Amino acid sequence: MAAHLQRSLFDQTDEIRLGPLDAVHRTVLGDGAWIDTLPGWLTGADALFDELVGRVPWRAERRQMYERVVDVPRLLAHYGEDDPLPHPVLHQGRDALSRHYAQELGEPFRTAGLCYYRDGRDSVAWHGDTIGRGSREDTMVAILSVGAPRELALRPRRGTAAPVRKALGHGDLIVMGGTCQRTWEHAVLKTARPVGPRISIQFRPRGVR
Repeated sequence: MAAHLQRSLFDQTDEIRLGPLDAVHRTVLGDGAWIDTLPGWLTGADALFDELVGRVPWRAERRQMYERVVDVPRLLAHYGEDDPLPHPVLHQGRDALSRHYAQELGEPFRTAGLCYYRDGRDSVAWHGDTIGRGSREDTMVAILSVGAPRELALRPRRGTAAPVRKALGHGDLIVMGGTCQRTWEHAVLKTARPVGPRISIQFRPRGVR
């Protein structure tokens, strides 16, 4: 299942641990949407990638697409509120994010969804996390990336704001907040360039998908 991961030159440790969140940088997107980014929040990210590849019960899905049923171009796993996460550092990360954003979010992050992008053919199309409360309420989705960097693209649903692209991997964090799920879309687009495998871990509050 695992594709070859080229190790980060800047993160050579096998000690898997999180840094502080006080260096997070906010970018205001407009229409009440914003993103926070923190490169290298997790050290030992390549070691965590290896553990998640082997430990997570990855599943392939098929979905109806117009008149056809097609393969979902990535592997998936979901952990509900009461499910133990596949590594202790993910519990620590979810708790740290809940504390850091407690005043803005007003509730903890509760679930974790994992996506395994094996190579450049794996992707996720333009969308917002609008299943459930995200369709009508401000919320947050925090994404921790391990493995090789892949570009997360964001674009406004309406208006003329410039699209945003962030290369995320090797322990990088991005948090999409405010109206972002309703007024912007995000995607990981297919690419013909040679890219390594990446796993994203998405932390969400209750009732947001």
